[in-house]
Amino acid sequence: MTEPLIASKTPYATKVEAGKTYYWCSCGRSRSQPFCDGSHKGTGLSPVAWQATETGTVYFCGCKQTRTPPLCDGSHKELGV
Repeated sequence: MTEPLIASKTPYATKVEAGKTYYWCSCGRSRSQPFCDGSHKGTGLSPVAWQATETGTVYFCGCKQTRTPPLCDGSHKELGV
């Protein structure tokens, strides 16, 4: 399996709508960050489906190292890059 690329060293603040499903890019290759555009094909990685329970702003992980996918858990602070 291919390791994910770091798409951003900071999270993506994203407005979401309650009840809607979002597909977070887990590979870091999508040009539609933080969402999947199919660029993961052949990497062994897959997008993560996430459904919003309420309307508002959430922070999707940009570094792809989160331990709570697809949301940021602060892992980007430990990258050292």
